[in-house]
Amino acid sequence: MAHEESAPDTSYTPTERTVPTRARERAAYDHDTVHAILDAGYVCHLGFVRDGDPIVLPTLYGRVGDRLYLHGSTGSRPLRTAGETADPGLPVCVTVTHVDGLVLAKSAFHHSINYRSVVVHGTARQVVDPDEKTAALDALVDHVLPGRAADSRPGNTKELAATAVIRLDLREVSAKIRTGGPNDEPEDLELPYWSGVLPVAPVYGAPIPADDLAPGTPQPPYLTAR
Repeated sequence: MAHEESAPDTSYTPTERTVPTRARERAAYDHDTVHAILDAGYVCHLGFVRDGDPIVLPTLYGRVGDRLYLHGSTGSRPLRTAGETADPGLPVCVTVTHVDGLVLAKSAFHHSINYRSVVVHGTARQVVDPDEKTAALDALVDHVLPGRAADSRPGNTKELAATAVIRLDLREVSAKIRTGGPNDEPEDLELPYWSGVLPVAPVYGAPIPADDLAPGTPQPPYLTAR
């Protein structure tokens, strides 16, 4: 009998921490949904515990396959903790959220937002391999603006020494999405108040050249394509 290779996983396994207590029908665990939400943004919130107190910090991130990379100063407490050899890794929770619309109901209670969000639980570890660190930093730059890493000077020895990168594997992950209009109570439908959705979307303005940009420097195509 021929050996059959198992099909690759296409979804993250739900856990006690990734199954919501409310609106479970809005949760998703498939890779395509989770990755699409992560790839649509570049600012996340990194949560951890420091000296017994909860801390949440906004920072940039980049995704490479099933890994998230976050960066900061080598003087950052969470990044230092993630690199300690006595107790390797830092337990963290990373969240990414996009607001797609303001949901205006006839009652104040049923006002809501349409959103896409991802929550990642896991242990972050500092990246020490030079090649992985360089690739991670390129991924961070390209995640914000695809094509920019190859169109800028890479970090030098001093800059790389001052920059720490942590890695978080995507294993305990969930997405949650709300779409659609307001969920008004039947008895409120005849009330004389406007109801519906006000869409929200990010807008990029026209690029503004630096004051010291050399005359004649062409604008890169990845800016005009946005």
